[in-house]
Amino acid sequence: MSTPPIIIKKVKKITGGHHGGSWKIAYADFLAGMMTFFLLLWLVTIMEPKTKAQVAAYFKKFNIFSKAGVSMLMEFYRTGKMEGPKVQPLPQDLPPVKGEGERFRRIIETRLKSLQEHVLVEIIEKSDKEKVIKIEIMDLVNKPLFRAGSAELLPEGKEILKILAEELKELPALISIEGHTDALPSRRGKLGNWELSSARALSAMLELEKNGVPPEKILEVVGYADNFPLFKDNPFDPRNRRITLTLHFGKSPTSSGKSTNDTALAP
Repeated sequence: MSTPPIIIKKVKKITGGHHGGSWKIAYADFLAGMMTFFLLLWLVTIMEPKTKAQVAAYFKKFNIFSKAGVSMLMEFYRTGKMEGPKVQPLPQDLPPVKGEGERFRRIIETRLKSLQEHVLVEIIEKSDKEKVIKIEIMDLVNKPLFRAGSAELLPEGKEILKILAEELKELPALISIEGHTDALPSRRGKLGNWELSSARALSAMLELEKNGVPPEKILEVVGYADNFPLFKDNPFDPRNRRITLTLHFGKSPTSSGKSTNDTALAP
């Protein structure tokens, strides 16, 4: 009687999959990072345009050495405010504002001859202690200063801001920068009029700073869409698409509650 053959089966056990299981942890971390990134994009999308502008300005001036160990969000939730760079106090004696306005008009007529129709200067005396010069930098028919539907300045817009920056950087005044659109809905790109006006105001601010205007002189940067047309009888007038520089003489950094030194995120 023959003995049946003995069959021995050897099974190789693989405990960690191909090259072990560490790749699964790395892949999970990658997915978590992507989810966080897209959540951040969604939060930025639903944010108010004014808040976007303020957050962008905050990060542009953020200093890791002065803010080390302090979370921006923790600071905001604790105080409701975010601190920006300190704004230097202005001299108490007001310069001759009317004379400054006339000087800007002469500069525009002499140094911006081919572009002077884009710029309008207005002098406003709010009180004995506060006087304002408004400089409107406007689009004209078939002569835009930004690319259509974009915050990218064209060479003409850069030239105007460069000439103005040379005068503004030494002027004892704080500067508000406003972006405005006409009443036509934005048809190019994904920016609406609120986002477009805010983005253009930020572009103007960066161009001024690039040409020597100290960041401490910037009082606020904000977009108003088509809510404050310059030519109210025709809200579709291309001249309503503009950047407004408001020069504040005799205005303390904290008098409006909207200075870069004490900027609240809530619109």
